[in-house]
Amino acid sequence: MLNLAALVHSLRCSLLHIESRLLQAAGLDRHLAPVLAVNCPSLLPQVDQEEQQSPEESPDLLDSILWMAAPKKRRTIEVNRTRRRADSKLIKLKTNIEPCPECGHLKQKHSLCGFCYAKVCKETGLIRHQIQAMEGGPLRAPTVETVVLYEGETPSQQDKDKRIVERARKRPSWFSY
Repeated sequence: MLNLAALVHSLRCSLLHIESRLLQAAGLDRHLAPVLAVNCPSLLPQVDQEEQQSPEESPDLLDSILWMAAPKKRRTIEVNRTRRRADSKLIKLKTNIEPCPECGHLKQKHSLCGFCYAKVCKETGLIRHQIQAMEGGPLRAPTVETVVLYEGETPSQQDKDKRIVERARKRPSWFSY
């Protein structure tokens, strides 16, 4: 029964605190305004005025709420658009674009041309398939270096101890030896 009494007391103090805050916000004097009343059974024990804690000592409901910042005024469309279209957010003009010396497509300086990269990927994919057909799988690959020889090329003295893959086509100009 004592816990219930403490709960009722805490609720009463919170409601009184809310009432005083509302009256202060409305600019009314507390003695002239109507009183906030709570209807509860009379069987509950009454708490003496001496046992009540002052509002500074007891935590109340409004102090436990985390108050978030809210804008005081709405931003206008002009301000929003100016912020969104700021110079720092616009797409910058690129001045480092040049034609590729191999294929002529446009590319950035100091980077590989996308069209040439696709050709290299296709050629290396064909070489990988040929190696896989020669050895029967990736787990049977020898631990030596691989040399790719195209049509009309002969292995040099340095390529003696290396694995040789022969391609039946002319060496592409972009596939250097």
